Amino acid sequence: MSAEVNKVPDRMRRQVISGLGATALSSMIPISLNADEDSGQVQRIAASSAKDIAAGRSLTLRLLIPEGCGDNVAPVIKAFQDSTGIKISLIQTPVDDINTQLTLDNLAGERRYDVALPATFGIPDLATSETIIALSDYAKQYEPPGYRDDILYRIGDSFDGELYGFQTDGDAYLMFYHQALLESPDEQARYADKYGEPLAIPQTWPQLDQQMAFFHRPADNLSGGLLFRTPSYLAWEWWVRFHAKGFWPLSKTLVPQIDSDAGVEALEEMIRATEHLAPEVNKLGLFENWERYSRGDVFCNIGWGGSQKYLNSAKSSMRGRMLYGPTPGGIVDETLLVTPYFNWGWNYVVTASSAEPELAYLFALYASTSDQSTSAVRQEGGYFDPYRREHYEDSEIQRIYTKEFLSVHEQSLVSAIPDLYLANQGKYFGALSEGLQRALQGKLKPEIALQRVAQKWNLITERSGSLEQQRRWLNLRAKYPSNVSKHLKDIG
Repeated sequence: MSAEVNKVPDRMRRQVISGLGATALSSMIPISLNADEDSGQVQRIAASSAKDIAAGRSLTLRLLIPEGCGDNVAPVIKAFQDSTGIKISLIQTPVDDINTQLTLDNLAGERRYDVALPATFGIPDLATSETIIALSDYAKQYEPPGYRDDILYRIGDSFDGELYGFQTDGDAYLMFYHQALLESPDEQARYADKYGEPLAIPQTWPQLDQQMAFFHRPADNLSGGLLFRTPSYLAWEWWVRFHAKGFWPLSKTLVPQIDSDAGVEALEEMIRATEHLAPEVNKLGLFENWERYSRGDVFCNIGWGGSQKYLNSAKSSMRGRMLYGPTPGGIVDETLLVTPYFNWGWNYVVTASSAEPELAYLFALYASTSDQSTSAVRQEGGYFDPYRREHYEDSEIQRIYTKEFLSVHEQSLVSAIPDLYLANQGKYFGALSEGLQRALQGKLKPEIALQRVAQKWNLITERSGSLEQQRRWLNLRAKYPSNVSKHLKDIG
């Protein structure tokens, strides 16, 4: 890598001069371009630079991806191989295992991957364990200023002031509603008589809980909801419920605030809401959740764009029968506070074990460009969701997702609160999930469960380096959407 990272590399100059001309060369030296022109030029330069680096060698890059994303990466791999002659070997692993597998293989000293697609929430742990490498110098070398501006959610790409990845999947949590039930004149009349308010897409969590209770009719084979209750996923709902009450999960000095009255109330709401969910929710993972909701006998569900791809497919009886809304909010400062949440997403990273890190970066850069990312999101059989502005204008993506869904999804992505991007994020959320599960199972009272989680969080913070974690947390707080952060408070 050139030490003078702000200059155009020699091989890039040769490529531009020979293939794009002097006009294109001038645009590589820092100016911000039109998004499509910028991305298209970066795509050409990434491919040409990779080809230049690999000249005279037969190379294969190894790409680790979560199962279910093969269709998304297939057209990108083909285009990259055709453009560079560099082969890509694809390795797949279960969606819930990819971050752990990356870390364990790194600890074992196994050089199995060059590029990977872990979940975005795992980047802090992958970075601190030195499983992945920082990409900041490569970005200065190859990415024009403003190149990432059209990526609607970028918070998870960076950690400790360094760039580590390329967001390639827009996972904003949102809600799905059974249109026939929500718009039924009979149901609307009964609901209004019972509660004294109209039946409509709920704006707050109490309204959602009330609607799930209203539609939960086991004798009629109808369930109120299908919100996740498996250990891996249940913390996400609590995270949104808690934020919607107007509090930060940690104070500025990292004192946990999750065991406050607001945290206990959010957990008590989840416990009551569970009574009105389909009885099998405790056993349903991601794909089982989609299949179950597709049968058409549940009022509402929670999920992502991947959920919509399945539910809007020919295999689903809910196709064309849903309405969409953001995750509900709460009334704070006499204002509706809605806190959409980016809780997953896949992210291209370069592994520390790669023998060809620059080539691995160039593949990730190539895959993130407008044309290639649009091609990936278009794949009906994969689970990448829109995350760049132009994705929402693509006619094929609109067909796959529907314009109605994309409207809610885009707004949720733009205003999404981040995950807890601190070192040992997995330990913080693992402790939270365990505490929530024990309370939901009736093994601990909600206040005791959250007190124990708070105690574990204090230990995790201490072992992570309190001052460093505090710096990270203050930095993360500053990245919350301003329309959310202005309503969030510290306790006391």
